[in-house]
Amino acid sequence: MTDTHTTTVAGVAVDTRHWIGGERVASAETFTDVSPIDGAVLGEIARGTAAEAAAAVAAAKAAFPGWAATPRAERARILHAVADGVEKRLEELAIVETCDNGALLRSHRRGVMPRVAHNFRFFADWLLKLGHEDFDTRGHTNHVSWDPAGPCVLITPWNAPLMLATWKVAPALAAGNTVVLKPAEWSPLTASLLADIAAEAGLPAGVLNVVQGYGAEIGDALTSHPDVRRISFTGSVPTARRIAASAAANLTPLSLELGGKSPLLVFADADLDLAVDLAVEQYDNAGQVCLAATRLLVEESVADEFTRRFVDRASRLVQGDPRDEATDIGPVVHPRQLERIDGFVQRALAAGARAVVGGRRKEGLYYAPTLLTGVAQDSEIVQEEVFGPVLTLQTFATEEEAVRLANGTRYGLAATVATGDRERAARVTARLVAGTVWVNCFFVRDLRAPFGGSRESGMGREGGTWSFDFYCDLKNTVTAPKGFKDHG
Repeated sequence: MTDTHTTTVAGVAVDTRHWIGGERVASAETFTDVSPIDGAVLGEIARGTAAEAAAAVAAAKAAFPGWAATPRAERARILHAVADGVEKRLEELAIVETCDNGALLRSHRRGVMPRVAHNFRFFADWLLKLGHEDFDTRGHTNHVSWDPAGPCVLITPWNAPLMLATWKVAPALAAGNTVVLKPAEWSPLTASLLADIAAEAGLPAGVLNVVQGYGAEIGDALTSHPDVRRISFTGSVPTARRIAASAAANLTPLSLELGGKSPLLVFADADLDLAVDLAVEQYDNAGQVCLAATRLLVEESVADEFTRRFVDRASRLVQGDPRDEATDIGPVVHPRQLERIDGFVQRALAAGARAVVGGRRKEGLYYAPTLLTGVAQDSEIVQEEVFGPVLTLQTFATEEEAVRLANGTRYGLAATVATGDRERAARVTARLVAGTVWVNCFFVRDLRAPFGGSRESGMGREGGTWSFDFYCDLKNTVTAPKGFKDHG
């Protein structure tokens, strides 16, 4: 510690207070942030309450008229300046986030933090071309516009803290809204650094506010506040239900990106090496990825060969310190998460499942990459989101059965299909219940595309114009061709 309100993580100074109205604000109490890598204490973080929630919303409300009235080109310029700041501090952001949530440093350097900058650049550029052609109704002109909605509350998860935060922050700010961001309490540090970067980029005070703390103490106060005009949340279904109930009194519009239990369908005509690579890729970020295809559905005739190749490939994964370039899988984020993961696995094993790979915890917060076979479709391990490095394998005999198994949960976030037949790919993808379907690939994301989930995997879509549709009040202005006086 360098002072009571700053902690140093891997040589990077991070302010542990809230950022409200362009100023750092302390709380009476703090909570301890611990690294999942080795249990080291990273800092004592300001623990917000309803008072800080009210102050942050008030700051966002006060700043809203000025930011909403800021010309699009100027808003875009500032967002590009934020992206410049992210790129300038990319290495610092990468190492701090790795220490905070345990994800691979090489991934943060090469993919995640560059994507953070891209989030700001993309929505800044999209803002400048956002529009709809005027259209005619019996000689009357219809003009569609996107009006800023007001203060937005954005609540983000711990598995990809800054990338998922800026996926929401960037379009909300581009739209002309002001923001109160509440990061997950297990990984709050890069959100604090983002506040510094945004201020240095010239974002006016109160336009972005960052508050830290527990959902029951500050989150509920934010989501129930009558001055909040949009709420976007990424996280679990139970928390989403609480947020929705909290927002209902004010009819605050919601965007919810929730859990998943996504399938990977492997047909006999697939390139098996590709299919195995796709399956092993689901262990990315220690399996703590909402989109992960954790249910492997493999055609019976190739199941044995697929499993043999999978076991060989998975056995070569390196698990260890995520700061090491050679590491493939790091720790899970928190002791509570480790207990949850192991509980799922041990109950599945007790019910008759077989661990072909893994099936056990290791030292610290490390859980062995696991593949379970002999699981029933209605079993807990197949139906419930584990959110760890745990996959199940089931077999199917027909295309019809494959689709039935794939759609056989209450979720519908994503799906992946491995097949060598284009016609089959078209047939199967048309029948899958999912917000995103990948064919012979995984995790290819374009910000122009709609993103979200079906069923209990979420509500609404964001990305491209869909983001502006959510973060704005859409207006249609109809103008008659007559009635105007000629002043010329």
